[in-house]
Amino acid sequence: MIDIEALDLRTLQKEAAKVLASYLEPTNNGLAEINKKCNHDSTIFYKEVIKLYVEKFGDLPSKVGPGKDVSLVSDKY
Repeated sequence: MIDIEALDLRTLQKEAAKVLASYLEPTNNGLAEINKKCNHDSTIFYKEVIKLYVEKFGDLPSKVGPGKDVSLVSDKY
């Protein structure tokens, strides 16, 4: 199992971005349940988004599933 708590903030941001770009519907309706858990804490948001992805695909989006094919601008620099 992936230890999401051990990931640094930048990794959380990048992995969550891949989830949002490839798997979750990034709309108010698609993110409503996650937002309810976060209480305006972006770190919790990143972790919750990644947890959903890992439950579905078994690993981080940079390694498996549709997130693996997402290329972030920050990856190029």
